[in-house]
Amino acid sequence: MVGRAVTLEAAIRIKRNGFTLDVALSAAVGETVAVLGPNGAGKTTLLRALAGLEDVEGRVTLDGEVLDDTSRGVHVPAEKRRAGLVFQDHVLFPHLSVIENVAFGLRAQRQPRAADVARKWIDEAGLGDRAEALPRELSGGQAQRVALLRALATGPKLLLLDEPLSSLDVSIRAEVRRELTRQLASFNGVRLLVTHDPLEAMALADRLVVLEHGLVVQSGTPGEVTARPRSRFVADLAGVNLLRGEAHGDHVTLSGDASLAAPDAGEGDVFAVIHPRAVALYRTRPDGTPRNVWQGQVDSVDLYGERVRVRVSAPVPLVAEVTRAAVSELGLNPGASVWIAVKATEVSVYPA
Repeated sequence: MVGRAVTLEAAIRIKRNGFTLDVALSAAVGETVAVLGPNGAGKTTLLRALAGLEDVEGRVTLDGEVLDDTSRGVHVPAEKRRAGLVFQDHVLFPHLSVIENVAFGLRAQRQPRAADVARKWIDEAGLGDRAEALPRELSGGQAQRVALLRALATGPKLLLLDEPLSSLDVSIRAEVRRELTRQLASFNGVRLLVTHDPLEAMALADRLVVLEHGLVVQSGTPGEVTARPRSRFVADLAGVNLLRGEAHGDHVTLSGDASLAAPDAGEGDVFAVIHPRAVALYRTRPDGTPRNVWQGQVDSVDLYGERVRVRVSAPVPLVAEVTRAAVSELGLNPGASVWIAVKATEVSVYPA
């Protein structure tokens, strides 16, 4: 964050029903931060806490203003925070028209000419012909845009989006994603969204914060996070094999007494990454003396476009990526016996 004015800083802890959320994060004006993680990681709870809808331990500041500080007994209620929250299912008022939905927050702020301001937002979003429509008359994409307009119209300093595209049909998701990218870029404040969809996070965010079991396990640009995954979730997101073990110079000792040859592995607790395209499969033991060779059994075969991912159970279980032709030629059906080979130079090792 060096060189940028950080306008949101949060260090919060929430304990509820055996689950603990313990998160520290910061975000700057003009950047979109995506909190990414599996279901149950605590993403929505974090968003609600920043919006002032959850009781927290810790401290939250926005643009220098203290919103929460349990040590001083400070808690600014949701309606007095300059934060706009867009819920996963939009939550438009069903009995109000589009223009009245967008004007609702403006009226709550007692702003003059609320309807005129709301209509300006609606017209600029290309929804002028739907201004008098009720929410039930809108498509999913239109409802999402109206919910976002309602939040933006109040002039928030912090924009919070909870799974903004998850309720949309797949056929329109890409179109709405492009529109959302444009609208986020025009918002001159802190932008924070939560999602479990890696494509959504990669497309919308400048920076990722990966949350698992209530804790931040990794953060950085999308490229930084996927280049050096630090959890199974991130490895799956990046589409790579992730192993963890103890490095001893030129090899890594894995669980179950397995060993992985890797030049310059270093010493100590490490992660090792192998791209599926670097995993070669054979029906018989390969010739030569490759150092990383194991016999295994095909667990599953999944098609990804023109490539096929083959999951193999072995002393070092790995996923290989091969062509469709290779699947046929090698008879790679579930249960088939295969040999795995990985060149030592194809193994990337870094400290855990």
